[in-house]
Amino acid sequence: MKLKLFFFLSLIFFIQTNGQSYIFGKITSEYGVEMQDVSVINIRTNEIVVSNKDGHFMISGRVGDELRFVKVGYERMVKKVSPENTQSPLNVSLISEIINIPEVTVKQGITGNLKVDSKNLDRPKKVEKLVKELKRYIAQKSDPKLMAHKPGEFVQPRGPGFSIGSVKDQWDDIDFMEYLRESLGDEYFINLQIEKPQIDHFIRYIFATGFDRKKILKYGFCSNEDMNRFQRYVLVKITSYRASKTQR
Repeated sequence: MKLKLFFFLSLIFFIQTNGQSYIFGKITSEYGVEMQDVSVINIRTNEIVVSNKDGHFMISGRVGDELRFVKVGYERMVKKVSPENTQSPLNVSLISEIINIPEVTVKQGITGNLKVDSKNLDRPKKVEKLVKELKRYIAQKSDPKLMAHKPGEFVQPRGPGFSIGSVKDQWDDIDFMEYLRESLGDEYFINLQIEKPQIDHFIRYIFATGFDRKKILKYGFCSNEDMNRFQRYVLVKITSYRASKTQR
């Protein structure tokens, strides 16, 4: 009996000497909602407790201890234990953590403005080729029949007018030759048994034997019909070209 009394008195003396007590409190969100599973850490003792479903917690500590409150998605909070906290509940309100979303760069979409879109978009070669062909097509003059006056319509008489010089062709034969090789590809000519070093010579042969290309050179535009016409002409002349090479 004396031994038990001595132990109890020693425990009281130890607690009073070290000022050890328990800190009670409640944890809520910034909107007043009780928060469960918040970790409460006494930094001095490394003791960790977790708040219950009502947000209440109890942890051993003393005046001057620092308590850290941690929960994922909320800013960490540190509270220093004051004398009042050992006598009355310590109420803590956690604030939601602000999440910084990485900036996302949105590429500008198609506006319909050819000049703007050509700068903003990285287009494939086929699209680039189509754009060039459209520009050349737009640059072509309208069919004279469309501009002709209707029967019975008054037409302003026209004088002889004057000339400011001849209209220069948009392409020359070299431009057209490069366009043909780019559009048809060297494989087209190789399949015709025209060796790669002879492709340019063969195209010049086609030009020299009468392939009509005046309109193509004038406007710098080769339509699908012109391309089909060229390929038909090639099939007609390929035999004579081979024969001329054999005679050499």
